[in-house]
Amino acid sequence: MLMLLVLSTQKLIAGGLDDLVLFEKNEAGFVLSDEGQTASIVLGENDYEGVKYVANLFGEDLKRIGLAEPKLIIGDIPTEKNIVLVGTVGQNTLLDELEESGKLDLSDLRGQWEKSLVQVVENPFPGVDKALVLAGSDKRGTIYAMLNLSRAMGVSPWYWWADVPVDQHSVISIKAGRFVTDSPKVQYRGIFLNDEEPALGGWVRENFGDFNAKFYSHVFELILRLRGNYLWPAMWGKAFFDDDPENGRLADELGIVIGTSHHEPLGRAHDEWRRYGSGPWDYSKNAKVLTDFWTKGMERMKDYETIVTVGMRGDGDEAMSEGTNIALLEQIVRDQRKIINKVTGKKAEETPQMWALYKEVQDYYDKGMRVPDDVTLLLCDDNWGDMRKLPNIDAPKHPGGYGMYYHFDYVGGPRNYKWMNVSQIQRVWEQLNLTYSHGVDRVWIVNVGDLKPMEYPISFFLDMAWNPEQFNAQNLFQHTVDWCAEQFGEAYAEDAARIIDLYTKYNHRVTPELLDENTFSLENYNEFERVRNDYRDLAVDALRLYNLIPNAYKDAFDQLVLFPTNACSNLYEMYYAVAKNHQLAAANNPEANDWADEVQQCFDRDSLLTVHYNQQIAGGKWNHQMDQIRIGYTYWQQPEVRKMPEVFRVEVPEISNSEKVFVEADGYISIEASNFQQSRGSDKIHWEVIPGLGKTGSGITTFPQNEYPAETDSIYLEYAIQFSTTGAFEVHALLSPTLNFNANKGLRYAISIDGGTEQVVNMNEHYRGELGQWQAERIIDSISYLVIEKTGIHHLRLRVLEPGIVLQKILIDCGGLKPSFLGAPQSELKKLD
Repeated sequence: MLMLLVLSTQKLIAGGLDDLVLFEKNEAGFVLSDEGQTASIVLGENDYEGVKYVANLFGEDLKRIGLAEPKLIIGDIPTEKNIVLVGTVGQNTLLDELEESGKLDLSDLRGQWEKSLVQVVENPFPGVDKALVLAGSDKRGTIYAMLNLSRAMGVSPWYWWADVPVDQHSVISIKAGRFVTDSPKVQYRGIFLNDEEPALGGWVRENFGDFNAKFYSHVFELILRLRGNYLWPAMWGKAFFDDDPENGRLADELGIVIGTSHHEPLGRAHDEWRRYGSGPWDYSKNAKVLTDFWTKGMERMKDYETIVTVGMRGDGDEAMSEGTNIALLEQIVRDQRKIINKVTGKKAEETPQMWALYKEVQDYYDKGMRVPDDVTLLLCDDNWGDMRKLPNIDAPKHPGGYGMYYHFDYVGGPRNYKWMNVSQIQRVWEQLNLTYSHGVDRVWIVNVGDLKPMEYPISFFLDMAWNPEQFNAQNLFQHTVDWCAEQFGEAYAEDAARIIDLYTKYNHRVTPELLDENTFSLENYNEFERVRNDYRDLAVDALRLYNLIPNAYKDAFDQLVLFPTNACSNLYEMYYAVAKNHQLAAANNPEANDWADEVQQCFDRDSLLTVHYNQQIAGGKWNHQMDQIRIGYTYWQQPEVRKMPEVFRVEVPEISNSEKVFVEADGYISIEASNFQQSRGSDKIHWEVIPGLGKTGSGITTFPQNEYPAETDSIYLEYAIQFSTTGAFEVHALLSPTLNFNANKGLRYAISIDGGTEQVVNMNEHYRGELGQWQAERIIDSISYLVIEKTGIHHLRLRVLEPGIVLQKILIDCGGLKPSFLGAPQSELKKLD
């Protein structure tokens, strides 16, 4: 029997502190800021430097909200009514003093991992009425206490990375009580900046010069605001520790655990081997050089909190040689652990280590290769979000625990996916929930490519890593809604969430890089047109919401919702046009040329959309972030330059309308007025098409408009028609609703067939209640009759007797004309035999 889980109404983001914050004065709680005064932030002298660093960020957040800048005081208690006391258990004597006096209980924090406390304490110190205590079990616990509260007050983690505005307030209070944020379920939770050229790399060099501490400070802050603690830094031609020594120092200060990717052992970036290595990347032939190389890496990071990657892959993220000896690989790990022991002066098992079972390395494991029990086994997906291996739930618990390396970005077969978010959180949740249920809870790391535009899946991944147990299949969309409310406000959250939910669903079906003219079927189930229309409709919805959303949110909404939807929709339009072009060109149908033009327009639009993102959103802040090529792939690797898909053109000989005839079909003939076979004027009067005037095509009338035809003038239009039926037929002349401006005489025309007897029609002589209908429908349906006695080609002539008659369309009902507002579409116009 299927059991349905009841949804929880609590938000799935922001650390669970949303209900603490009041944007009004609340004397029963803690008034953080009111009347231009903000409570000072007090820290202990011996607390971590990273806590002091983030306390400054917390103070800046209060300014972003619109509050007065708080003082930052270290070690002393100010003589203020209210203070904010920030501290880490065991590092802050002021916290100790409160605990000893019985005013604060820290027992449930002591010895815990990243646990935090928010509590209002009455009369904490002499002369102080209330203290808002933001405490942590460790450095990161204290940091999270501050940043979780910032988030609850309205500062999105993406305020800088996605230009999310911060709502302004003049007063903020915190509810009285004691609020504990429990330890995360996954110990290490982080992101991997990878495949970062050309987009992220170009942006970083333009704004920071290099991948230095100025750049990484923004990455570290984002990770902490999202409650992460772990990073694999960018590594395409980059070396985190070597590029800027300040990188490692700042990361450690802030509590960001730096690891290295699956093929970069002992903290040495792959590019460092290019810079400093010598000889082959082959331990069986070059062990001494490699040992020295790794030793220097370990010496450099020995004092930092880290997870050391052990093992070895081939040079340049490649597999080892075909005949790699498992015994040799096990020896490599033993020797690497000797380096760890020697450099740190501690037993190897006291330094966290990780062995990544990536690609062929998993095969080594399956064939019996083993590492010491204290080493974390980092399992991996297949680079496409599908788990390759999970622990046997019946096996003894592995002491080092298990981790998971997941992908939102990948370079490799069957084709790169680097440009746009293609990760559907429903699938992400299902696979990560499967992972967590099998005991994988030591490390979760995800490849996020250029970081942008993966903002939402990064948020989801780190929220889920904090507590996978809060998610279920029924509340995933609620997370998207909550996230959108945090970025754009409650009023727009559900509509924005629906668009994100659908565009990632569409992109998960087939990545933009794999999409081409052959992906969907033109012939079966109307599939290609349907998916094209679905994406186009979604882009229209995104644009409508963009126009509704307040101006302050437009840059953020464009980056997070509108641009990805619009840009991907354009690719669907382009490849659908390519498919139609190929299909029609194969049939030698001239309409292929129209679709070729559409392909060119979409290709050009893709470039213009890139310019918009790079140079116009947020005043050009994100230049280069959309440089990633997505059009022109021929195999798995990206092309060097974008290339429009091949299109074909059908040669169409020039045929004048005088050589064409309209063909009756389905019981009617429909003619756009401008497509006449012959026109006749006089030395004073001529016919002229007014492009675009009309409900479906263009209008045609006589000029000058004050020149009246003489009785002897024959001013007419003539249309060749091939009839397949005979009889008396209604003729509907659809005319612009010109009124009887000529002293109510009305405007007349004469209609005839094959030069026979004319029927004179006054289109508007007397009004008999028709005016309202003419105005509403923007047309006068003027009806006459003709008789066709034999099938074949006949010539319909319409001769004007006054100026001001504007003909838009002619409909002839041969027995099958159906009522419609615009009239039947134009009949086939073919060349006369």
